Amino acid sequence: MQEASTPAVAEIDPTRTLVDTVLEYRAQRPTLPLFKKRTDRQWINVSAKHFVDEVDAVAKGLIASGVQAGDRVALLSATRYEWTLIDYAIWRAGATTVAIYDTSAPDQVQWILEDSGASLLIVETHGQYTQHLNVIDNSPKLREALVIDDHAVAELTKRGKKINEVELEARHQSAAASDPATLIYTSGTTGRPKGVVLTHANFMAECIATKASMGDMMSEGKSTLLFLPLAHVFARAVVVASVENRVILGHTSNIKTLLDDFAQFRPSYILSVPRVFEKVYNSAEQKAIDGGRGSIFQKAVATAVEWSKAQDQGGAGLLLKVKHTVFDKLVYSKLREALGGQCDAALSGGAPLGARLGHFFRGAGIPVYEGYGLTETTAGITLNGPSGQAVGSVGRAVAGCSVAIADDGEVLLKGPIVFGGYWHNEKATAEAIVDGWFHTGDIGKLEDGYLHITGRKKELIVTAGGKNVSPAQLEDVIRAHALISQALVVGDNKPFIAALLTLDPEVVPGWLERNNLPASTSLADLAEHAGLKAELQEAIDSANRTVSKAEAIKKFAILDTDFTIESGELTPTLKLKRKVIHEGHQQAIADLYT
Repeated sequence: MQEASTPAVAEIDPTRTLVDTVLEYRAQRPTLPLFKKRTDRQWINVSAKHFVDEVDAVAKGLIASGVQAGDRVALLSATRYEWTLIDYAIWRAGATTVAIYDTSAPDQVQWILEDSGASLLIVETHGQYTQHLNVIDNSPKLREALVIDDHAVAELTKRGKKINEVELEARHQSAAASDPATLIYTSGTTGRPKGVVLTHANFMAECIATKASMGDMMSEGKSTLLFLPLAHVFARAVVVASVENRVILGHTSNIKTLLDDFAQFRPSYILSVPRVFEKVYNSAEQKAIDGGRGSIFQKAVATAVEWSKAQDQGGAGLLLKVKHTVFDKLVYSKLREALGGQCDAALSGGAPLGARLGHFFRGAGIPVYEGYGLTETTAGITLNGPSGQAVGSVGRAVAGCSVAIADDGEVLLKGPIVFGGYWHNEKATAEAIVDGWFHTGDIGKLEDGYLHITGRKKELIVTAGGKNVSPAQLEDVIRAHALISQALVVGDNKPFIAALLTLDPEVVPGWLERNNLPASTSLADLAEHAGLKAELQEAIDSANRTVSKAEAIKKFAILDTDFTIESGELTPTLKLKRKVIHEGHQQAIADLYT
């Protein structure tokens, strides 16, 4: 069994929780800016004192509302400042936050509330309250539901006025690092979602490890704008690491205005999932093509990739440096400016990014440091960083953690950021943690200590001929085409590999114009257009060049709808829900084999 480990750099104080840090800020550095909060399209600083005073006021309100130490309080909301405020207030009251995606269906919310035994639910909007009203009324342990947009923070603050500081401090003194900080339910693509229990110690260990890997990126005065859903462990880890390392944090959930927000906020770095970086790249490419500068963009891409690869081989030569400087002025600088002009790095997690995009962004002056982790590992357990990066890998084990590759290729993990078990589910815990190692279900390999994820055990396709095929690596290459939004590779127990493709609705209008087709052309009609099929065949051919003949895609179909979060075909972090897509497009898949 291959194994790679990184020694720990610090120990966790068993008497501390995540609340201690912000309390110390208020006492020692009350004016320290911790957040930027948007008001009337402007971003204003939120000091440590202001934030912690608000946390105390809401925590007292939770106590006045009957929340006991150890209780679970459920929070269903998009990413916003109040999410983090309430999260810390729940911890201040000695309770545990149950994170729920704001896109969750009523039956999902019902299961999470019942399984967690949450005593209080806080939702963001009145519409969400109405949507889940039947669930709220019929959850046996739920005493109350509050709505953020209906002044929940003000209401809790009002209730808390009758709670004295002695009670608040007593809750704090009785808390410990081993206490559960949150329950995060896995996506549940097969069976019921499982509640992952993450402790304050897990998060504190993650913060220490992240700082060791990221260095000055995670330091006082830096800033980042968070737009990932806070019900996801990656976003929660970002919040806590930012607070612990005095990085100024902003919140937004409006993806449509993200570039405008970047321009105003001007983050030092951004954190996202691979699909967002793919969209940034594809949008830039399509914009260049629509403006008649497609060839220049492609030359700039090739130069960026060549320049990046040269950094791992002693540096660029004189001619490459000149070309890189020219394209930096023509292309790369515009990309950096679109991200606010001060963004000099990015972190990517949630799924493999791939070497193609990794080299491009590094060559364009925005190195994307890819990491790997799961809910069960409190986000990143391997990371690339300024001190060491292997593009195409997901990095090395963070401080205090170990990565191993089992005989069957499965990735195994161990360390202080790995969870201790699932909520009230001993059977699932025993299956996941064996001999101290967490079994991830992912397939990977170690090269010079760097982990490479090559697939997922449950997603492996076995053709009728017995060939094992990992769909993810094919899908990654296919999505590089600007016209393609999503790709699903199929072929389990079938005679050959095939694919379902969806079109990017933002790119289609430009393609129609260039091909002299009416703007009103439907996606259904477009899916049968010979010229479009020929272009998309290029993407299929590119993917096929990365695999053996037996793994190559023989046929593909273009769907007239995209996979979306709203349709239930994508997770909130934009990963494919394969089972749902298979069930919803059975006929289209069957047609590929007739």
